[in-house]
Amino acid sequence: MHYRPVSDTPVRIGPPYTVRGVTYVPAADPAYDMLGYGSWYGPESGSQTANGEHFQPDGISGANTTLPLPSYVEVTDLDTGRRIIVRINDRGPFVRGRIIDLSRGAAKELGMRNRGVTPVRVRVVQPSASDRARLRAGKPARPLPDEKPAILANLREQLTVGLQNQRALADSQRLPLTPGQ
Repeated sequence: MHYRPVSDTPVRIGPPYTVRGVTYVPAADPAYDMLGYGSWYGPESGSQTANGEHFQPDGISGANTTLPLPSYVEVTDLDTGRRIIVRINDRGPFVRGRIIDLSRGAAKELGMRNRGVTPVRVRVVQPSASDRARLRAGKPARPLPDEKPAILANLREQLTVGLQNQRALADSQRLPLTPGQ
């Protein structure tokens, strides 16, 4: 199999694509800042990333459904406040409510490997040239301080309210059953 060299250029956005009946529209979004759930994947997911690079399970990388490939994001574990920078070089996760899949190495670095799925904040960042080089090599970027407790509490509340609003919207869109159904 031919792998593309690990590089930050060219940046690939790609056309819209559909997985399991859901259409995803990749786009550059420098203001991307989302709350949701993160999970992790290992070597069973394949040996080539969506941008053609060789998948490094122990590297610090991740998958997102719409961000350009590659992109850099800061991932905050909303349970612990721990933050890391991750290089997005793959597509996924394709599970409702999940906004990022992390490599095994990134999950370990974030401290969520034993939990599997955790609430997270994911936001696009522009790391230093040295951090980008470390991440391209599969190494972690410089350590970030944990998120402040007050901000972490606010983010958890926003996630909870957002999920409640999604459930309410889904319930309101269900049609009532008529007699005989």
